[in-house]
Amino acid sequence: MPAITAIVPQKSSKPIIMPKNSRPQAIMFTVREATTLLSFIMQAQSGISRNKAKAILAGSGVTVNGKIQTRHDYALTPGMKVGISKHKPAQQLNNKFVKIVYEDAYIVVVEKNVGILSMAANHHAFSVKSVLDEYFRRSKQACTAHVVHRLDRDTSGLLVYAKTIQAEQILEHNWREIVTDRRYMALVSGRMEQQAGKVQSWLKDNKAYITQSYREDPGGGKWAVTHFRTMKTDGKHSLVELKLETGRKNQIRVHLKDLGHPVCGDIKYGLQGDDPVGRLALHAFRLNFYHPVTGQPLHFETTVPKVFLKALEK
Repeated sequence: MPAITAIVPQKSSKPIIMPKNSRPQAIMFTVREATTLLSFIMQAQSGISRNKAKAILAGSGVTVNGKIQTRHDYALTPGMKVGISKHKPAQQLNNKFVKIVYEDAYIVVVEKNVGILSMAANHHAFSVKSVLDEYFRRSKQACTAHVVHRLDRDTSGLLVYAKTIQAEQILEHNWREIVTDRRYMALVSGRMEQQAGKVQSWLKDNKAYITQSYREDPGGGKWAVTHFRTMKTDGKHSLVELKLETGRKNQIRVHLKDLGHPVCGDIKYGLQGDDPVGRLALHAFRLNFYHPVTGQPLHFETTVPKVFLKALEK
């Protein structure tokens, strides 16, 4: 892990201390037999309901071996250390487009649905940011959501927003050092010829704002690298895992087009009419990074949309 002193901006010489209310106390347990995290929580918390156990997970009140874990189906093995927060989760956000996966005094991690922008050009327009700002207002939090990275309107998955200017600056200025793993799952057209590989090129928008790929720098282009791994195929379509080495506009969509296997449902870069799931079949399922203030490693992962898998079963 990079030293936290290399991450924190040099403007302030004062040590950064987490507020007491952002460091919930936890009861520690040792796993005795293999089980899932949800089952373990229900048993450890005197038989609480599945919904209450899921609420604890959604409120980021559980750690496994010191790392926050939110997946209810996470596999536990004997010897693992599980911490369960004594504090009740904060007021829940009830919105079909945005689900809070993790929140503390400095950042909030959400899972975004399709059909909503990360941030709108008009600050009052509907977006993940506007939803979070309203949630902060209702829960009496004196903060706003600061955008540090984005997903396209029709891409679903994980996003992190800063709640303070300090956290925003740290994340923006040290993004490549702080983020350790970003992965997507895509349903693409056709059978992938390669099991795994890498696509790299220069990307630049044309006058129509369509991102184009070049082997040589066209002047003003941005270098982009995408790693891919084929997970499953039925001949007509393939499920592909993608890991970003860089994070450029429309990078995955353009690089999959370069491979001859564009994302299904992509009206901009894909094959017309190939839309087996009724949406852009791209989902940001993993986001791992170091907390911008505490330096704690954070690991977040969501399940692959079921419609992606069902499309391969048709």
